[in-house]
Amino acid sequence: MSKFKSHANNVARPHTIFSLPFALASSFMATNGHPDAWTVALILLAITSARWAAIVIDNLADLKYDKLQPRLSYRAMVRGEISRGEALIFVALCLIVLIVTVAQLPPICLKLLPVAAVPFIIYPFTKRFTAWCHLCLGVAIAMAPAGAWVALTEKISLPMIILCVAVALWIGAFDAVYGAQDERFDKSQHLHSLATRYGAEGALLIARALHVASIVCFVTVGLILGLGKLYFVGVTIAALALVYQHAIVRPNDYREVTQAYFMRNGIVSIAIFIFTWLSYCGG
Repeated sequence: MSKFKSHANNVARPHTIFSLPFALASSFMATNGHPDAWTVALILLAITSARWAAIVIDNLADLKYDKLQPRLSYRAMVRGEISRGEALIFVALCLIVLIVTVAQLPPICLKLLPVAAVPFIIYPFTKRFTAWCHLCLGVAIAMAPAGAWVALTEKISLPMIILCVAVALWIGAFDAVYGAQDERFDKSQHLHSLATRYGAEGALLIARALHVASIVCFVTVGLILGLGKLYFVGVTIAALALVYQHAIVRPNDYREVTQAYFMRNGIVSIAIFIFTWLSYCGG
């Protein structure tokens, strides 16, 4: 049980709140509110296994830095509860589950799997060379709604692309905000972020602009698909949540940037999913 808890810690299970709700919302959008339940179950299993593999790869890649970060001392690998070998075995098992699960979906999904996998494999290393690493994380998570859409429709369409852009911008922007508190540490380790390149104030301004663009994309998706008023209620709740998140952060004051702040961003994904679902139920 101790080892099980350590692995659960290592994959940060609560963080699925950022990807799974959007995969579900995408499932309803792609099928006009009538997704196949078995296909959705396979989609969620594939996304979960991919996310677990991705976060452990990230932990492996950043372990030497995480050990120097006091606020990350709770992590299982930092505490030595999981060895590198055990983590690699875990990643391999997750990837096997991912491939086997995707193989049960339409053939196009297996063909496109490498495309979906590249962002989450390379993301941990992008902070070594680009300040825009946050957007790579956004693209990686945006593969969740993209995968759901393709699995259910077997095609790529404009609303799907705009939805994925919205998710990528949302994730990338709040990752930039959360990462701004590490500006000094990242500079000392020669790591890149928007904060190290443009300063914390510049990073927060860019994040605000990206979040505005994200909300515009969510609105655009709703207009293209002809979703009802309830969907736009969800988008409004998401927008208000983002406004609040930005209002409590200052370039020189990160007291509010806690795990609660991090998880509170899940309001966006939950609101979009619930009100997408309600929009179709009401229609």
